[in-house]
Amino acid sequence: MIELLTETAIQEPQRIRGLEMPWNRVMGSTETPARAARALGPWHPQEFMAECVETIPEAGAMMTFVFRRCDGAPLAFRAGQYVNVAFPVNGEDQEPVDRSYSLSSSPTEPWTFSITVKCDSTGLVSPWVHENIKPGTVLEMLGPVGAFHLPDADRRARYLLLAAGAGITPIMSMMRTIHSLPGHADVVVLYHGSDAGGFAFHRELAYIASVDSRIKVYYSLGDRSIPEGWEGLSGRLTAAMLEEVAPDANGRQVYACGPEGYLNTATELLKNVGVDDTSIYMEFFSGDRQTLLEYQAEVALAADVAEEIAEEIAESAEDYFEGQPAAFGLYEPGYDAEGTLQASGLPLEIVGPETPGSDPSADSPGGEPEAGSPDASSFDTVGTGSFTMSFMRTGINVRIDPAERILEVAQRAGVRIGANCKEGMCGSCKVVKLSGEVEMNHQGGIRAREISAGKFLPCCSTAQTDLVIDA
Repeated sequence: MIELLTETAIQEPQRIRGLEMPWNRVMGSTETPARAARALGPWHPQEFMAECVETIPEAGAMMTFVFRRCDGAPLAFRAGQYVNVAFPVNGEDQEPVDRSYSLSSSPTEPWTFSITVKCDSTGLVSPWVHENIKPGTVLEMLGPVGAFHLPDADRRARYLLLAAGAGITPIMSMMRTIHSLPGHADVVVLYHGSDAGGFAFHRELAYIASVDSRIKVYYSLGDRSIPEGWEGLSGRLTAAMLEEVAPDANGRQVYACGPEGYLNTATELLKNVGVDDTSIYMEFFSGDRQTLLEYQAEVALAADVAEEIAEEIAESAEDYFEGQPAAFGLYEPGYDAEGTLQASGLPLEIVGPETPGSDPSADSPGGEPEAGSPDASSFDTVGTGSFTMSFMRTGINVRIDPAERILEVAQRAGVRIGANCKEGMCGSCKVVKLSGEVEMNHQGGIRAREISAGKFLPCCSTAQTDLVIDA
């Protein structure tokens, strides 16, 4: 190899403002390109088969497995999301064991995708994966899943990416994505590991940091002994360390992934250096039973969505996106009765007026029960309270007092309404109010135009009048 020695100064590239994911523009474009983009693979959970095409050993007892979908379609996902994989650990004739792994590749190269698995010798699945998954192995998958991901468009892309151990995998996807995109960005990565030789992707990280002036990478060895010649940081995550690598942390969006203890510490420290809660995004790659249950609930919900969409996909643009759970934070282009609206992307150069968003008037408000609906006066009535809620699909009237949460009362009466967070955040309990008034105190789990369309979240709502509900 010939090494070129030059001291010629190289100017910085001319860049456009901010970061914009490539699908952001085409998915919001006119109907024809939008249809083409959706045909490549919608951004919703799907069940599919994938074939391993490459295995890449990584440092830190990790292995990257590169897959491609067996149906030839690309996998459309966002940097930071994960897939749920069914591994035939106990044999092909036995029930597979499901595990969720973050995607480590970039969604800007969607024709193949990667997961990176750390081998835990005491675990059930990861040793089997390392030993048995080879090029040609076909596995059943579900995904993409997860709300931990980069935004589709960011006019002021300034990120602090924190990773510990195997938590580097979704962070690596974000790094690769940002590196592949044009646009101005300011990214600081702080990667904690326990072994100087155990930092996965370190060669690629070094390369990216050396050629992409937007990205700075710092390593820390935690509280382990420091080997001779180590040039990185040492010690566990502290406020002083955050100040050292990112003195302007409180002006950045922070994405962090790692063990539960690491993330709990990071949460407190970030507050100490002034980072607002709304700028912090966490992904627990391992955690307590509650964390695992939350993952299972999210995957179960994704499976329901995948099954539903397989039956009803693309009936209409409005019906399609309206049916997506807010929990997944799915991309939603603007549309009206004529189809999707014109593209609304970031301007190429100077700051200009904000592009209008989607038209909230696309939804029609909720109304009275349709003709032919069952007569609620014939339903059985249960419970006590000053108001009556009529659940038209269930066929029951439930009495409720104004101070009671609607979801709790309905579920006690046997009305089946799915719910995850029960705090107005995930949107999984969303139902349609056909008549009556509620008081709702949600935390982002429902959009304004959905409320205009008569929808509400019963987990965080109380009845103010008699209600008729489509549930």
